Amino acid sequence: MPKQSGWMNWAPGLLVLRDYQRSWLAHDLVAGLVLSTMLAPVGIAYAVASGVPGVYGLYATIIPLLAYALFGPSRILVLGPDSSLAAVILGVIMPLSAGDPTRAIALASAMAVVSGLVCVVAGAARLGFVTELLSKPIRYGYMNGIALTVLVSQLPKLFGFSIEGDGPLRKLWATAQALAQGKANWAAFAIGAGVLAIIYALKPYKRIPGILIAVIGATLIVGALGLDENYGVSVLGSLPRGLPAFAFPWIAPDAIVPVLIGGFAVAMVSFADTSVLSRAYAARLRQNVDPNQEMIGLGVANLAAGFFQGFPISSSSSRTPVAEASGSKTQLTGVVGALAVALLLVAAPNLLENLPSAALAAVVIASALGLVEFEDLARIYRIQRWEFWLSMACFAGVAVLGAIPGIGLAVVAAVIEFLWDGWRPHSAILGRAEGVKGYHDITRYPAARQIPGLVLFRWDAPLFFANAEFFRERALDAISRAPSPARWLVIAAEPVTSVDVTAADILFELDQTLRESGVALVFAELKDPVKDKLKRFELIPQIGAQNFFPTIDEAVAAFLVSFDVDWIDREDRDPPGREKEGLS
Repeated sequence: MPKQSGWMNWAPGLLVLRDYQRSWLAHDLVAGLVLSTMLAPVGIAYAVASGVPGVYGLYATIIPLLAYALFGPSRILVLGPDSSLAAVILGVIMPLSAGDPTRAIALASAMAVVSGLVCVVAGAARLGFVTELLSKPIRYGYMNGIALTVLVSQLPKLFGFSIEGDGPLRKLWATAQALAQGKANWAAFAIGAGVLAIIYALKPYKRIPGILIAVIGATLIVGALGLDENYGVSVLGSLPRGLPAFAFPWIAPDAIVPVLIGGFAVAMVSFADTSVLSRAYAARLRQNVDPNQEMIGLGVANLAAGFFQGFPISSSSSRTPVAEASGSKTQLTGVVGALAVALLLVAAPNLLENLPSAALAAVVIASALGLVEFEDLARIYRIQRWEFWLSMACFAGVAVLGAIPGIGLAVVAAVIEFLWDGWRPHSAILGRAEGVKGYHDITRYPAARQIPGLVLFRWDAPLFFANAEFFRERALDAISRAPSPARWLVIAAEPVTSVDVTAADILFELDQTLRESGVALVFAELKDPVKDKLKRFELIPQIGAQNFFPTIDEAVAAFLVSFDVDWIDREDRDPPGREKEGLS
C-alpha cells in the first residue's frame, strides 16, 4: 500500500477499506462469526472478574472493536476485556463502589477514559517507545503477580461462595478458611473444574473453540438439571436487552486520584501487551505497524469503551489467535464479531441466563494461568541472577500490596534498573596491546603498554548527575595508578552520548584540580552534539579548544610531539585470519 500523509494516517481502517479486496470478504465474515462465539462468554467473564456486572463486558467488547477497526493499525488484532487488566480494575473500584454496581461501572468507565486519554496523547506525542522501559524480567514479575491476583480472586467463585478480604494474600487466607469451614458448593466446583478441564484438553487444537464448548456445555447442564434452584449454583441471569448508550462516567471527588492512578496503570499495561502482540503478528504477516498509531488506536478504543458503559480494554492473546486461525484478513473480522454480539443483546438476551458463575471463573483462571511465565524466568536465573530477583521483587510487590501499588513498584524498579548501568558504569584504562590495532583495556590485555606520562581513560556511559562524581573519582584514580607521572589525561569519550549541567561542573572542577597537579585534561572522539553542549556550558575555553582531538591516535601523536617520551610504537601485527573476521 502506498504511504499516505495527512489526516488519513490517523484512521488506517479507511485506507484498508479503500484497498479492500473482494476475495478477503468471505474470510473476514467467517472469522468474525467464529470470533463472536468467544467474545460473549469471555467478555462476561472478565467483566465479573473486574468487579462489574457481566453485561458490561459485552458493552466493552462491541464499541471498542468498532473504534479500533477505524483507528487501529493492526489488521489482525482483537481488542476487548482482558485478564491482565482485571486485577487492576478490581483493585480500584471494589473499595470505592461499596458493592453498588452503578457506581462500579462509573468508576470503571472513568478509568477507561483516563487510559484512553493517556494513550492518545502519548501516541500523538510519539511516545510509543515508553513501555520499552519496562524490562522483560520486570514485565514477567508484574504479570506473574497479576496472574496470582486474578487466580486468587476467582477461587471463591470456582468453589461457589463469596469472601471478604483486601489484597491477594488476605483473600487466599479467607478462601482457605471458608473451605475449612465447609462453605464450598461442590456442585458449582464440579461445573467449574469440568470447564477448566475441557479448556485445557482442547487447548492444543487451535481451530476448536474450547472455551465456547465448555461454557455452552456448562450452561446446558445447569439448565437441564436445575442446579441453580436445586443445588444453589450461582448463574448469570438474564441480560438487559439493548445496546450500550452514551453515558458520561461521573465519579465522586474522593475517587478522582485512585481513578487517575488506575487509569494510567492500565494504559501502561494494556499498551505493553498490545504493542508486543501487535509486533508479533506484524512480523508473522509481514506487515508494518506504527507503535504510535497503535497507542492512538488503543486509546480511542478505550475512550469509546469509557463513554459507552464499558471499562478498560486491551488486546487479547487468546481471541486474536482465534481470528487468525479462522482466516481473518482485515479489521472487518472485529466489526463482524462486534455486530454479532450486539445482535445477541438485541435479539436473545436470555440465551446465557443459565451460565454458571463457576464456569466464568474457570474461563478467567485459564486465562490467568496463561499469563504465568516460568520457562524464560528459569533462563534468566541461569544467565543474570540479579534480574531474576528483580522479577521476584515485582511479583512479591503485586502479590502482597495489590495490583496498583505493584505497578508503582514495577515502574520504580524499571527506573532504578534504567539508571543503574549509568550510575556506576564501566570504565577502563587503555594501553597498546601487541598484535591488536588500537588501544584496549589493560585489565583485558595485561601485557598492554602505556605511554609514559599519558593516561588514556575510557568512560562507557553518558555523563550526568548520578555518575559525575564517580567519573571524577575514577579519572583521578587512573592518574594515581599510572606507571609514570601523568602529564595528560585523555578521556576516550566515544561512548559518552550526553553531558548535563552537573557533569559539566564536575568537569570544570576536575580540570582545575588537574591543572594544579600539572596535568592537562584532553578529550578524544567526543561526539559533536556533546561537544556543542560543552560549548553552551562554556567549558571549551576553560579546557582549551586545542585539547579536543577527533581520534585517540591524533591525541597520542600530539602528546608525543609535545613531550620527549621514550616510546617506540611497534608495528601492529594482526594474527592470522583477524582481517577476515573484521576485528581491529
